[in-house]
Amino acid sequence: MRAYPPIADHGMIGDLQTAALVSSDGAIDWFCVPRFDSPSIFAALLDHHRGGSFRIAADHPDSRVTQLYLPDTAVLVTRFLTADGVGEVVDFMPVDAPETPSDRHRILRVMRVVRGSVRFTVECAPRFDYGRAPHTLTPSAAGEAAVFHGPGMDVHLQSTAPLSGDGQDVRGTVTLRAGEAAAVALTTCAGGTDAPAPFDIKGAMDTWQATVRFWHRWLRTSRYRGRWRQTVNRSAITLKLLTYAPSGAPIAAATAGLPEQIGGERNWDYRYTWIRDASLSVRALIGLGFTEEANAFRRWLGGRVAAGAAGSGQPLQIMYRVDGDPELSEEVLGHLEGYLGSFPVRIGNGAAGQLQLDIYGEVAFAVAQPGGVVETAGYQGWLAVVRVLEWLTGAWDQPDEGIWETRGGRKDFTYSRLMSWVAFDRGIRLAREYARPADLDGWTATRDAIFLQVMERGWNEERQAFVQHYDSDVLDASLLLMPLVGFISPREPRWLSTLDAMERELVSDSLVYRYDPSASPDGLRGAEGTFTLCTFHYVHALARAGRVDDARYAFEKMLTYANHVGLFAEEIGPTGDQLGNFPQAFTHLSLITAAMALDEELDKAESTGQ
Repeated sequence: MRAYPPIADHGMIGDLQTAALVSSDGAIDWFCVPRFDSPSIFAALLDHHRGGSFRIAADHPDSRVTQLYLPDTAVLVTRFLTADGVGEVVDFMPVDAPETPSDRHRILRVMRVVRGSVRFTVECAPRFDYGRAPHTLTPSAAGEAAVFHGPGMDVHLQSTAPLSGDGQDVRGTVTLRAGEAAAVALTTCAGGTDAPAPFDIKGAMDTWQATVRFWHRWLRTSRYRGRWRQTVNRSAITLKLLTYAPSGAPIAAATAGLPEQIGGERNWDYRYTWIRDASLSVRALIGLGFTEEANAFRRWLGGRVAAGAAGSGQPLQIMYRVDGDPELSEEVLGHLEGYLGSFPVRIGNGAAGQLQLDIYGEVAFAVAQPGGVVETAGYQGWLAVVRVLEWLTGAWDQPDEGIWETRGGRKDFTYSRLMSWVAFDRGIRLAREYARPADLDGWTATRDAIFLQVMERGWNEERQAFVQHYDSDVLDASLLLMPLVGFISPREPRWLSTLDAMERELVSDSLVYRYDPSASPDGLRGAEGTFTLCTFHYVHALARAGRVDDARYAFEKMLTYANHVGLFAEEIGPTGDQLGNFPQAFTHLSLITAAMALDEELDKAESTGQ
């Protein structure tokens, strides 16, 4: 087993309340319970000595490994090919009443052999509370079960084959021949509660099939019939896996602390719900036909607005826990060495209290989509929109930290002004469409003032491009959204000139950097890779600009950087490795919207014979 497999060398399983990463070594090296944002019991990905893991793999020195999802599901297969036979470990989490919060979660791991004979090694070594808390082990006399007792939590391990204690951990070997199967179940629950029901191979197989049926039923809702159906389906399943079903809130990524640069300090906790990312997901979900998920998030969002001002006095924080809790105090886990020595490892997120004015535009963008707050939340929902815009009327024209959550001081970021324009523009549209009371004259005047300011101060005459902030000539890939939100025509000369400038400076072999940290210091040491979501925004912008062939080339080239099961982290490093937290929801969201836009433009081109 490798101490630190590549970040991309993982698949993800989940039950819509939490998720686990499974490496191609057969190790679960990241798993937090009972929620995405809870402490880990397996975190070897951040410290292979102290983090804990749960590994099942072929016990053969020369085994070759492949990993895949069963089509259109979140059931993961890790296949071991040895000189003696071919065996598989099938990993999944049953999805049972996901809308009800639960402290009980279950991972099933089925071992089976399809050819010859394979000996599997089983090693289960949980480490509670990010490896900070001790535990005790209670094994059964027959070796078919064991209970790990941690602070406030029990972890039950059940097996259809005998296992044995090894100190406070469990280990064993299982030898199977062609056609034979065995299974291990790991169940987490509150300490002292009832043990899980008896476990056998038939029950494991039945649960496997039920999990497959769940994902097939869910995916049938999708309306996508375009050119990249398998890729879009995988991204849709990934977004679903990263959504906390009891509240409808999607998290940014499953992990915390994975580095944007190996050995660097840009190591953040992404297990929370960013207002920006989640709001922009609404359009993609509705476009795919997943209106239930879109509306669930909008209800969650309405709850945050109704809760009133955040601690900073703003109507909203930029991020929350999945249940809407605004408390995200940041701390460093000093006992963990970090992925490949990338320290510090942070949990919580100190950026939660930042002023990022763009979020109000993204909220309005989500609300204005079909079935939005005016239709689903009625009069009270509209009053919430009005309160936010009244606050923004007096707040938009000030420096903020910006979309990238820089820690180098507030600036007059062009993207923040752009999305403030969106907030007023969509508010005006909603008021007119639904004949709702509003200060239309005031909102219109503010919207127009923002537009003129961006066109005059956000435009750099020397660069012939829109720039990151008013006191800079630095380009910023966040502005790829300018035509996508309707601020400017995708074929307007100023925009085409900006797109050309970005292509010269931010694009490297179709991959897009978000900005140049050396030219625009962000308060952090080190460099970073290209941002995958920016690459998909670039594809989208190219397609709408009429450069359909270029867009398709960039899109299909970007798909080659996906990992072996179609997942993307936040960034692509200089050597083509995936970097940052994994998998990242915003990346898969931007893939979906780029695919839909590219399909639309390709269809238009083909219908006109171009």
